[in-house]
This record gives sequence, structure tokens and C-alpha cells, in this order.
Amino acid sequence: MPNSDSSAPASSTPAAEAAAPVLTPLAAPRDGIPEVIDTAPALRRAVRALEAGTGDLAVDTERASGFRYGQRAFLLQIRRDGSGTWLIDPETLDDLAPLREFVNQQPWILHAATQDLPCLHELGMSPTSLFDTEMAGRLAGFPRVSLGTMVGELLGLQLAKEHSAVDWSTRPLPESWLNYAALDVEVLEELRQAIAQVLEEQGKLEFARQEFEHERTLPDPVPAETPWRKLSGIHKLKSRRNLAVARELWISRESLAQSRDVAPGRLIPDRAIMAAVEQRATSVPALLQIPGFHTRNAKRDAARWVDAIQRGNSTRDLPDLRAPKNGLPHPRSWAEKNPDAANRLEAAKQVVNDVSEQWNIPGENLLTPKYLREVCWNAPARISEASVADMLENLGARQWQRELLSDKLAAALKQA
Repeated sequence: MPNSDSSAPASSTPAAEAAAPVLTPLAAPRDGIPEVIDTAPALRRAVRALEAGTGDLAVDTERASGFRYGQRAFLLQIRRDGSGTWLIDPETLDDLAPLREFVNQQPWILHAATQDLPCLHELGMSPTSLFDTEMAGRLAGFPRVSLGTMVGELLGLQLAKEHSAVDWSTRPLPESWLNYAALDVEVLEELRQAIAQVLEEQGKLEFARQEFEHERTLPDPVPAETPWRKLSGIHKLKSRRNLAVARELWISRESLAQSRDVAPGRLIPDRAIMAAVEQRATSVPALLQIPGFHTRNAKRDAARWVDAIQRGNSTRDLPDLRAPKNGLPHPRSWAEKNPDAANRLEAAKQVVNDVSEQWNIPGENLLTPKYLREVCWNAPARISEASVADMLENLGARQWQRELLSDKLAAALKQA
């Protein structure tokens, strides 16, 4: 593995920088559109077929987050050499144990693993090891890393993405959707081989292995302490009373969305909540005059929204204007609050930019920005390569990141 003094190879520039190739449309799976596995006998048959195959599992999921509550998987796609592609409906299967017992003993290939792993974890599924073709593309320096773009650039195939935002909770699933879902795992093994070769030529394959293991072992996201503060437009509210009304509307919407298994925004959109906060309607007729409350869903529950507004108007539990700050101050305030840290941050950013350019790796993948800020704000009492490396390790930076950056960051922090 290269040490921090190594120079990045000049070869293996991503195909994106070359002239755009003529792509071959990938219109249908080579084995035809698979059936949907939605019974226990069919699931056992699928598992037996997958067990008879060879190599890693190509895995993908389809969610319906814009239509249903939460981020659960409504379709699993699994492909293995010698076994073909299997489309599995986790909503209709009471017991996924046979599949779970098999896939949990296998290495997986995913594209954008951090998007799919949480909903797979909900089903009790996780890989023994992981290859993330999207992360691989980032480390290889590809400017665009969507699945369709990478398949085009590395395999010369055109992968249609016209069904990416449909309602995957629909049953039965249309044949064209199933065709799309099967194609998402059709070429993942070939893509893995191609991008792995690029990484090896660039001297980054070990970097990728460490990143994949980091992704595999990441804990699932936890809800924010005050998730209602993520309402779009809430930054415009300038009084605690208005924030209380917005909070009550959000809580009421969230509860109803969960009970009906529908995406919250399909009940009333965020912009309707903001308009209701501004106008403070105290009756159903007044509420229905507010933009965003004209839909059938909003009218159906109009009394509920009025009750929420009234609770916000009368509560004594007024939230603070700003959410509690648990982390570091925003860097914009560092020059005033901690000038030494501000100077260190400027110097450290330049180091990351230089190494990022040298290795053709995006700065945010070279080192998590939060880690960089932490090192600059709470710099070791005795700055050295070893102390910076130790601090980065404790924060979660991988070995390859520490080896590329620790000595240069230490030098920059000393001089700042």
C-alpha cells in the first residue's frame, strides 16, 4: 500500500474524460424477466438455485419512500453466476429465514450500498463482505457515479432508468418495472470486475477495500432529536410560537402517515404546513382556503390539522428558536470564536485539496469533513504525525486516509 509520500499513478484516467462511446442498449435480462417470488415454496426454490451458483451476490432493493411511510424494501433483486436473477417480494412473504440464512453467509456487490443496507438490515440481512461499485467509482475519480453512467462508461451498455421513482408498493408489479429491476443487478458482477481493474491500475484497490468494510459496518442512521426541524422552509419562522405550531402539525402528520403507511408529504406537503403556520387558521373553512390544503387527502383530515394548529397556539412548551448545538460551531464563526482553529482549518483544507488533486479522489471521500474540522478545532496538545494519526483513527478515518494525510496535516497544523 502506498505511504503518504507516494505519488498517484498518472495512468487509468476514467473513461468519462474520453470521447463519449456509442452505447449498446441493454433492453432485457439475458434470461428473460424473472418471476416474482412471493410464496414460501418459491422462496425455497430460489434459495436452492442461489446456493448452486458461484461467486458474490449482486444485490439491489426497490423502495417506495415517496409513496409509503419509511424506507423499507418492497422488492429484493439478487443475482449470482450460475443461478440467474431472482426478484423477491418481502411484503408478501411471512418468513424470509431461508433467504436470510443464505445471504448472511455471502459477500455482496451493491451500487450505493449506504442507500440499500439500512432497509436490508430491517429484514435481518447483511453481507460478510461488500463491494460498492458507486464508492469504487468515486475513489477512481469518475465525475459521475450513477449506475447507468458507470455501466455506460465501463461496459459500453445503456441502462434505462425510467422506473427509478415509481411506486414499488404497487401489486402486481408491471412487467416493465420487473424488467427494469432485474437489469439493475444484471451487470453488477461485470461492473465490479471493470472498476476493480481501474482501481488496481491506480493503486487504490486497498483504499476501496477499507472503504467497503467501513460502509458494511456503519450503524444505521438514527432519527434526529427534533426531526420536525427538518421541515422545508422552517428557517423562515422567527418566533417560538410559530415553531410550536409547525411542530404540532409535523407530529400530527407523522403519526397519521405511519398509521396509514403513506409518505407524510402525500397527506400535506411541507409548504402547506408553512402556510398554515403563517395564517393560523382556527376553523376548517379557513384552513381549506390555504394553499396546499385543497387536495382530497388534506380535506379529509382538515379537522385534525386545525386541532394541531390550536395545540401549537395554546401550548406552553415553546421550542427554542434554534436547535441545540451538540457539535462544533459553524466554521463561519471560527475566526471570532477560535482564531487559531480557523487558521488551522484553512491550512488543513489546502492539504486535503492538494492530496485530493494528486490522487484524483474527491475531498469528502479522502477525509470526512467533520473529522477535518474536529482535528482543527481540538488539535492535539503536541502536534505530530503520530498524534494527528491517532486522533483521525479515533474519529473513524481509515488507515489509507491516515497514511496519505497525517504527516501533511501535522505539518500544516504546526505552521498555521
